Amino acid sequence: MSNTKPPSARQMRYLRDLAAQRGESFAYPQTAAQASAEIERLKGRRRSGATERRVERLEVSRAMAGRGDASAVRESEIVGYGSSARWR
Repeated sequence: MSNTKPPSARQMRYLRDLAAQRGESFAYPQTAAQASAEIERLKGRRRSGATERRVERLEVSRAMAGRGDASAVRESEIVGYGSSARWR
């Protein structure tokens, strides 16, 4: 039964802190055992510097901005004005 116990709030806080320090992401663990395994994995990784993390965030932001916003509403997609506006 212990293998189905959900991760504790303390484990999740530590996991988020480790991921931020290492500049990595992680899959949300379903059990405490999975959280412990992910914590151990991240502890084995090299800590990235603040400058490195800042540069990486900037690169990701620029890459996302260059793709455009596919979910934006375009003029050609709507008809009408205000409360009478509707999709074409």
